[in-house]
Amino acid sequence: MNRSNDVASEADPLTALRAATASRHAALDAGLPIGAPDASLHDYIAHLVLLRTWLVPLHAWLAGFADGPQPDLAARLDRIDADLADAGCAPLVAPGGDAWPAAASPAYRWGVHYVVEGSQLGGAVLYERLRERLAPHRLRYLKGDDAGPGPGWRIFMQALRAGVRTPAEIADACAGACAAFDRILELRDDARPGAALAVTPARAPRD
Repeated sequence: MNRSNDVASEADPLTALRAATASRHAALDAGLPIGAPDASLHDYIAHLVLLRTWLVPLHAWLAGFADGPQPDLAARLDRIDADLADAGCAPLVAPGGDAWPAAASPAYRWGVHYVVEGSQLGGAVLYERLRERLAPHRLRYLKGDDAGPGPGWRIFMQALRAGVRTPAEIADACAGACAAFDRILELRDDARPGAALAVTPARAPRD
């Protein structure tokens, strides 16, 4: 049986996206130092740099469309930069643009947005695990909004199901989600341990 066709035929796009990206999601979770029981501030900084390198081109790409998903990536990037500044890191140069498809369908972009939005759910789990260990650093990115990721995720699921309905749209969304996972996995694998991470632990976090 062709698993990709089976996934694309799922009636619910969220179910199809979870199935299509399950192995990539597991590979990402297994290979991130921030998820280790002894994760340190250095690991958190490396995680932020990875996410920033992934999100900046995505933000520029998605902002070029007037239809489909419109995630608020600017606010998330601001939280990343604030956390990096707290840790004593110099401002980072914006990464170059990735080759995201200029004519991508709304469904494809919904799939990419699914991965971005889902990362906030994982961030909330990490925040509960690390907030005491890494205090007084505020971990703004992991914490996210004061209301937590739940309300935003419920709104996202409703919008996803309204915007991705047909088998062809679901298949396109799955392709976008897989591409988003593949890109961050590639960035993770290319990262040099400890590269460009100038940390000053004695620096007090700013308000």
